[in-house]
Amino acid sequence: QVQLVESGGGLVQAGGSLRLSCAASGRPFSSYCMGWFRQAPGKEREFVAAISRNGGSTDYTDSVKGRFTISRDNDKNTVYLQMNSPKPEDTAVYYCAARPDPSYRGSKLYTVGYDYWGQGTQVTVSS
Repeated sequence: QVQLVESGGGLVQAGGSLRLSCAASGRPFSSYCMGWFRQAPGKEREFVAAISRNGGSTDYTDSVKGRFTISRDNDKNTVYLQMNSPKPEDTAVYYCAARPDPSYRGSKLYTVGYDYWGQGTQVTVSS
């Protein structure tokens, strides 16, 4: 089992930048594919980005491609979401999530089926 704690949320102006962090504890962090999801008021939670457990592969939802970057530091047990040029429609509670990847190479990416979730951090983008 892994415990996840997000930080770094807050108020940011459109066109600015913000970096979210998610610190993990428990089972070895490098065992997990990590993802970021978000949920806006009145909407369902949606996939934002994922990074393989070896850090070599990433995936993004179309609306954030070219603006957001997911990365991880397995030595620090932390995954990041760098948000550049955020837009008001990016306003949401952002959650990090973990899914075990038992593959040998550790290169799998998942957009669904995550087992562990953080408590979320609010991101508000002002116009």
